Formats: sequence, C-alpha cells, structure tokens
Amino acid sequence: MALISLSRIIAHWTAVQPARAALHHEGQQLTWGELEARTNRLARAYQALGVKKDDFVTIALPNGIEFFEACIATWKAGATPQPVSARLPKFERDQIVEVGTPSLVVGVAPDEYAPIPCVPMGYQPDGSLSNTALPEVTSVSYKAMTSGGSTGRPKLIVSKSPAAADPDVPLLEIPQQGCMLIPGPLYHNGPFLWAMTALFKGCTVVVTTRFDAEETLRLIESQKVDVVYMVPTMMRRIWALPEDVRTRHDLSSLKALWHLAAPCPPWLKECFIEWLGPEVIWELYGGTEGQGSTTIQGTEWLTHKGSVGKPVATCEMKVVDEAGQTLPPGQVGEVFIRPLAGAGTTYHYIGAEAKAIEGGWESLGDMGWMDAEGYLYLTDRLSDMILVGGANIYPAEVEAALDAFPGVRSSAVIGLPDEDMGARLHAVIDRPEGPADPAAMEAHLAERLVRYKVPKSFEYVDEPVRDDAGKVRRKSLREARIAAS
Repeated sequence: MALISLSRIIAHWTAVQPARAALHHEGQQLTWGELEARTNRLARAYQALGVKKDDFVTIALPNGIEFFEACIATWKAGATPQPVSARLPKFERDQIVEVGTPSLVVGVAPDEYAPIPCVPMGYQPDGSLSNTALPEVTSVSYKAMTSGGSTGRPKLIVSKSPAAADPDVPLLEIPQQGCMLIPGPLYHNGPFLWAMTALFKGCTVVVTTRFDAEETLRLIESQKVDVVYMVPTMMRRIWALPEDVRTRHDLSSLKALWHLAAPCPPWLKECFIEWLGPEVIWELYGGTEGQGSTTIQGTEWLTHKGSVGKPVATCEMKVVDEAGQTLPPGQVGEVFIRPLAGAGTTYHYIGAEAKAIEGGWESLGDMGWMDAEGYLYLTDRLSDMILVGGANIYPAEVEAALDAFPGVRSSAVIGLPDEDMGARLHAVIDRPEGPADPAAMEAHLAERLVRYKVPKSFEYVDEPVRDDAGKVRRKSLREARIAAS
C-alpha cells in the first residue's frame, strides 16, 4: 500500500470497518464511521475559524476522544496538531502560543488569545456543516510537540515527516486492525506517537484519562489489547500491586509491552520478562527530534542485560570523549546520533537552535558506552534535564519560576533518587530573608508551572547557589544531598 494522507486515513479505515470501534475511553466508544463523520464536520468548523494548510493548531485537551477528534480535524484541514497539557498554567501556555503562532487554540476560553480564534473543551461545530469527506490535503508536518529548554523557555519540535502514513509498513510491533492501550498523557511525544501510529494502522485505540495500575491490567484483559505503551514508573506501580491482584487478569492477548522515556531498573525489567515472557517486552531509546533510536526485545536483553539495544537501520550512533574523539567499545562517553538521511532531515526547532557537532551529529545529553557488538548501554545524564516518571523537566524552567518569587536571589533545581518516579524535584533556594511561606510559594508556582514540574521538597540557604559566571553546579549539589541522606 502507498502512503495515505492523514486527511484521508480515517476514511480509508471507515471503508474497511465502519462499525468497529476506533476509540475507547472510559466506557465511551466511537466507531470508525462515527469518527469519520464527526471529524469532517469539525474540520469544516476549524476552516471557518481560519485554519489553513500548514498552520499550527494548539490542542490543550485532556486524554479522551475529543483529543483525537481535534487532531484528526486538524489534519483534515491540512494543518499540524501542536498538543499541550490541558493542565498547563496560562503563563506557560502563553509562551507556547507566542512561539508557535497557531491559527486556532482548542481547549481554552473563546477570547483567551484574541484575535487568535479559540474554542473551549466540549466545543460542538454547527450542525448545519456537512459531514461528508473534504478534499484531500496533506500538511508538511504531521506533529509539532512542545519541549522545555535549557533557557527556561519552551520550544516546538516540528517533525519533517509529512502528514501521511502507510498502514502496511511494519512499525513498533503494532498489528493492523489490532488494539492499542495508551495509559500515558497524549501531549507527550511517546503516547502521541504510539496512539496515532496504531490509529493509522486501523487499530482500536483505548486511552485512559490517567494511569491506574489495576485498571490498566483490567483493560488489557477486557479489550484484548495487543500492544501497550508504558514508562518504568507505570511498571513499578503494577509490580507493587498485591500478587493476587496482579495475576488475576488474563494478559495473554498482549504481544508487545513497550517501555521508554526513562531508564528501567534491571530488576524490574527481569520481573516483567519472567511474568509476561521475554518476547513481549520491548524497549526504545530516542528523542522527540527523531534523529534516531535504539530498540531491544526482552529475548535480546537477557543476553545483553542493561542495554537499550542497537541503533535502528535509519541512524548511526557513536560514543565520544570530551575532545570529541570516538571511543572504543567499553569506554564511557557522550552518546551522539545522526540520521543516515543527514542532519536536520527529521525535525526543526521553533524557539531554539539545534546543538550539533561537526558532521551533523547530535546528542540527547546521555552518557554511555557500546559493546563490541554495537549494543548501547546508558550510564548517566550529561545534560541538566531531569526525568520524572518519564517526563522531561528542564531545571532552568522551574528555576525561572522560583526566582520570580519575592526575596529569592537565586535557585537550583536538582533531581534526587525516587523509587517510584525515578527522580523527584528538590529546590535549593537562596533567599537571605529566610524560608518563604509554603502556601504563598505553592500558589506562586501553580500559576507558572504544570503540577509535575513543581518541586516536591524545598531547601532554603543564605548563600548564592550560582558562581560569579551565573553557573550552577547541580551535580555537586545533588551529590552532597545524596551523601547527607
């Protein structure tokens, strides 16, 4: 089969299976036929509001059927979905809208960004609009994901893949007309990519509003799920269930459990391999930018324990020292990736510049080593980015919010070990007049940061946490606090 425009992909599957469920969310289902008709009408409403080919549409909706409808209507209008968290504080969302200049914002009050048109959650298009097929139109980019940045300002990572898909191309172990379960937030790249890939392959996509360990197992059994997307924090919470609860559900339909976005402790991975079988457990390492990735199945992992796999066929990787020299197998250095199609072929930034070394190699900020067979093993984070439950958090973004509180001279945010989330945010705050009122600080941060970016613990000091050059030594701050605990 050839590439199908995403403006026509729902119509393609509607012709094949009109009465089958396309989407399932908390007991509510939508068939392919219903999804096709509803998104045709919604796309016309978006066009009437001014959405044009290759525009961005900012989508601030929670997990649910409405999120999928907004994305599909955006593709049918020839535009690019640009998802953000529905719980994002206005301060942060304002910056994203400023960077992306969308032609429509979905999920906010109608006058929130005037003169940019806005529609609220639950928006229903005019019933007089036609629900028949629209002309085919393919946006130049199929997604524009949001990321924090080392400057504390958000950036957009705009894919260079056009809004088209070939359902016949094998991808991510997702079968055609199967069933995918997504218990993660759809505004993150991983859940978005897995969910949409499954939809393009004619799968029923089951999505939850938020993750619940036992409900995840219940859904795998009741919906006969083929593939599930997870992060290690989800796996930890499932494993923490009482054994009789965890084992009472029939998971025999499961063909692939993908985990990514954060390191998975080897003991936890071994537990899942023993429980579900090594052929079911898959891991991927890569970034939203899509320069390249590694994958590894549990069967391979058992003979290369701790590895995140070999580079996929579309990219190459190397490990270099501080001087930029390629290191031999077994030696730890910074991991660099390059797509075989060439630097800059997979994405471009809006609101930031790509950081690359000679030859177009780029780093995701990880340290690691490769063995003689080409398997990659990660050892540590080089960059300041902190992974909390699979979500990327840039300290500069949190520090900018802390520094705006009255009396704060400077701050440093570090990640301390956390058994459940992988890391927890700890703020070291230089405030000569002493600790802030906790309620006032909480209210201040709630206006500026989405909840998962708010530090879990606060420490007040009366000496600068940055040197004369404005640099903060997060590694030494972190090591000192780990040693003290």
